[in-house]
Amino acid sequence: MQAKVGDRLSVHSHMVGMPDRMGEILEVRGADGAPPYIVRFDDGHESLVFPGPDWVVQRH
Repeated sequence: MQAKVGDRLSVHSHMVGMPDRMGEILEVRGADGAPPYIVRFDDGHESLVFPGPDWVVQRH
């Protein structure tokens, strides 16, 4: 997975009725755009994430 600051990251929910999570990548800590990323989710929560196979990068 490759990403840049400003890209959007989404993760698909695994529970029925729960919405997908979306966030903006604030910082890329891996080499050449690789994870981990600091992400600010749409609910305002910021977290260090190591995206799995159910995560999708949407280019800015």
